[in-house]
Amino acid sequence: MSGNLFFTGLSGLSVARTALVTTAHNTANVYTAGYTRQVAEVATNGAIATGAGYIGTGAGVTTISRSYDRYLTAQLATAQSNSAALTANGAQVDRIDSLLADRTSGISVLMQNFFTAVQGVANTPADSAARQQLISSAQSLATKFRATDQYLSDLNDSVNDQISGSVEQINTYSSQIAGLNQKISMLTAMAGGQPPNDLMDQRDQLVSELSQIVDVKVLQQDNGKYNVFIGTGQSLVVGDQAAKMQAVPSAADPTRMSVALTGVAGNVSELKDSAITGGSLGGLMNFRRDTLIPTQNAIGRLSLAVADAFNNQHNLGVDLNGALGGDFFGNAAPAIFSNAKNSGDLVLSGSIDDASQLTTSDYAVQVKDVAGVLSYSVTRLSDNTSLGTYSGMPISFDGVTIDAASGTAQDGDTFLVQPTRNGARDMEVLVTDPAKVAAASPIITGNTAGNQGSGAIGAASVDAAYLGTPLAANVTLSFDAATGTLSGFPATSDVTVTLADGSTSTYAAGTPVPFTAGAKVSFDGISFGMSGAPAQGDTFTVGRNVAGVSDGSNALLLGALQRQSLVGGGATTFNGAYTQLVSEVGNRAMEIQVASVAQDSVTGQIKASQQSISGVNQDEETANLLMFQQMYQANAKVIQTASTIFDTILGLR
Repeated sequence: MSGNLFFTGLSGLSVARTALVTTAHNTANVYTAGYTRQVAEVATNGAIATGAGYIGTGAGVTTISRSYDRYLTAQLATAQSNSAALTANGAQVDRIDSLLADRTSGISVLMQNFFTAVQGVANTPADSAARQQLISSAQSLATKFRATDQYLSDLNDSVNDQISGSVEQINTYSSQIAGLNQKISMLTAMAGGQPPNDLMDQRDQLVSELSQIVDVKVLQQDNGKYNVFIGTGQSLVVGDQAAKMQAVPSAADPTRMSVALTGVAGNVSELKDSAITGGSLGGLMNFRRDTLIPTQNAIGRLSLAVADAFNNQHNLGVDLNGALGGDFFGNAAPAIFSNAKNSGDLVLSGSIDDASQLTTSDYAVQVKDVAGVLSYSVTRLSDNTSLGTYSGMPISFDGVTIDAASGTAQDGDTFLVQPTRNGARDMEVLVTDPAKVAAASPIITGNTAGNQGSGAIGAASVDAAYLGTPLAANVTLSFDAATGTLSGFPATSDVTVTLADGSTSTYAAGTPVPFTAGAKVSFDGISFGMSGAPAQGDTFTVGRNVAGVSDGSNALLLGALQRQSLVGGGATTFNGAYTQLVSEVGNRAMEIQVASVAQDSVTGQIKASQQSISGVNQDEETANLLMFQQMYQANAKVIQTASTIFDTILGLR
């Protein structure tokens, strides 16, 4: 009897001691990251059968369990991953938002200053100071475009560095998780199936920290080991083995760092950016895809549109020496990359045909070989729209033309075309001599002194066709009252007359042309209006402007470009395109901020739920200490009682 009582008390003493140690362990780890509250699971020992029934033999600790909810832990990891992605994305977007929203020295302000300087030349074309101010304003604008592009390029380099750093962290975590998988499995076997709780907490904490870098999915094997997957199901950890990730230049675009996965079997595969989701790494990928690249392309498109439109009109003017104006700005050519995995050696070159038709998208060109015949399919990447399949080069789309420079393509080869990426980077002012600002019109019209009628010829304008056939000699037009026609037009070109209602008539070169008041007359790219009623023999002159000193008519046309819709297929003005970009980036920054606040709230709620189960509560542990202390003292009293009984029995002898 006393022996059973002794061992029963001893079992209770052991349970109390284990419970006290477990509670003390909880209290000591109250601030340990990832620690899960442990509980001593107590069960009744087997009873002894007697004639009077089954007599209990005390209690024992079956295991030390974790207060752990797998599903809440997985939800928390996902929520933390989403929060980290929004935080990383938002921090980068805010940097671009601050750059574009500069109201004191931003692109919008400098562009306005530039066109104000153009208007100054139009007002005083002979003033060299006004011309120098135009050149200085243009240089400031070009410098700002280049500086903005450099900032965005540096941001891209920073993203590349952060991707490389994130990959190193992922590799560290994955190898540690694989190592813990092995230790947990080994120690569990050595302990007869009892779990090493602290190591399991460490493994869960590593998974939690890994999920803040990249979204992961965890599958627990029957033997307790974790399999960890990223992206669209790529294996990162399988049992004791960890795959290695690498940060490598993208095969499609060497300026962009991508993530490659080296599998357990040694196979290396570059992952699509879209496959990396969640965590700070996923946030960086989203930022680069949704904000950085479109912004750099939009800035490049704007600079190309400004330069192209200004150059086209500047070419149609003459400078102070009477020479036709050249390009005012230097333009960039499209960037074209051959995929590193191409089997052919085809090299493509590109040019900008019409900057007003450019988009902010990049393009993919894929080669297909059908029965020995090569074709080229073009896809606009911003909306994944197919622009058609072409049977040969050159290929033109969205204001761009690409052509084969050298080499031969093979089936499956791909190319990345970036029409606007380098537009701002390469913008420069080519005109540095104020005298070479082509502010004047190349054509001067006049009414001959002594004309008897009221007929008058208006100021002339020219279009691009004039550059192909500049006026070789002055033209004098004579009016014949008998036939009501003008004669004297060049014998080398047809003449087109456009009436007020828009109807047109074309007359063969060298033939008289009917005079119609209010009509516009055009030949060889030259256009002018006629008005009034000329008299017999009245003459009108059309001649070359050999010294555009006091003529600012072309400068007026240059200034008018500011108000014309010359960006995005004629959808908006220069300032409108920039304002739209600022608005888009600002709205995205606000959306991410709102989403981040909401996601942080969700994460906090899930963490609170998870901690209510797994976290250590000091008040609860203090109460447990008192309870298990009393249990320890009570069982010690049982042992003392058993000892007293045993001593009494011995004394009876």
